[in-house]
Amino acid sequence: MHHTASSDRAETVSIRAALIGRGITQSRTPAMHMEEGRALNVAYDYRLFDTDDDAFKGQSLVDLLQRAESENFAGLNVTFPYKIEVLSLLDGLSENARNVGAVNTIVLRNGKRLGHNTDLWGFAESFRRGMADASTEDVLLIGAGGAGVSVAFALLSLGVEKLRVFDIQPDRATTLAAALTEKFGTGRAIVSDGSDFEDPSIDGVVNATPVGMEKFPGTPFPKRFLRPEMWVADIVYFPLETQFLRDARETGCRTLPGSGMAVFQAVRAFKLITGIDPDAARMRRTFDSFGT
Repeated sequence: MHHTASSDRAETVSIRAALIGRGITQSRTPAMHMEEGRALNVAYDYRLFDTDDDAFKGQSLVDLLQRAESENFAGLNVTFPYKIEVLSLLDGLSENARNVGAVNTIVLRNGKRLGHNTDLWGFAESFRRGMADASTEDVLLIGAGGAGVSVAFALLSLGVEKLRVFDIQPDRATTLAAALTEKFGTGRAIVSDGSDFEDPSIDGVVNATPVGMEKFPGTPFPKRFLRPEMWVADIVYFPLETQFLRDARETGCRTLPGSGMAVFQAVRAFKLITGIDPDAARMRRTFDSFGT
């Protein structure tokens, strides 16, 4: 992209996208996309389709997808509670989306809807950058819902040898462990019933539940089971330092906040929707500018 300023201006591309979800007014995703578009001289119109908002009340996922297509949107991001429901409305899935069984990014091209999951890559990239040399022989994952599935596939693809999967709904943990075993082979994923939380062989713990968000205060992992040589990662980023991360920091553990996954899933989604490589560091600065 080495044009003179004048030729840049002449080539301003216009791209439309939106985030579909419920109760998403606090989302930092639109700002990350639009600021990055501005920096790259792309006329990027990124909106919120919030089904809690009067403007979208009573509109189904089908309606919103059709609206986006009729208005020539390049793509969509999808968040709670539509990541699984949207699967049946798509024409194709990326390998990550198929593995995870959930979609958070849809590319609209030539009348086709192609579903991707950038949460998986987002967590993996955050982990690669923030925990590169951490021990990953034995890891505990708390939460086997939508986000937990993405994180689990990311962890095993990063080389975690044994992943213990815990969920307060045991059937979700069983289902996820079975899917991981099918993809990665026997012995890579086992179900935890919580009785092993104090097992000294656990190298790291990842929270993939909403516990720690302002709406769901508390921690998913008792502080007394933390040891200084463990690492912990959280996917919650609002607040940036959850009680789980604070407990870990006070214990002396290495920590990985949820901001990385939030930024990198957006970095990957930006590339998929616009076809343009964004600047990850700049997108993180936009994210960080919200404060905590």
